[in-house]
Amino acid sequence: MKLDKEEQELLQSLESGEWESIDNLESEIAEHRLAAKNTLKKDQRINIRLSANDLESLKTNAVELGLPYQTLVSSVLHQYVSGKLVQKSIR
Repeated sequence: MKLDKEEQELLQSLESGEWESIDNLESEIAEHRLAAKNTLKKDQRINIRLSANDLESLKTNAVELGLPYQTLVSSVLHQYVSGKLVQKSIR
């Protein structure tokens, strides 16, 4: 099996004993599953108008990330509303 650089680093890290198991593994897994489910739940629709250039740039960026462009837009909006993405001040 051929591993990419990141996968090789992870395997090396695991094999060198850098990883530790946690006591409440099942609880952690359940918590993260719930967070993922809530994050990925798409139950509302919006329509938005964008310039052709912005849409093309979104699609290009999405291809580079290996995502559908609508998923990228949704992710960026989620990061913004959750405070993980902040607007840069222009000066």
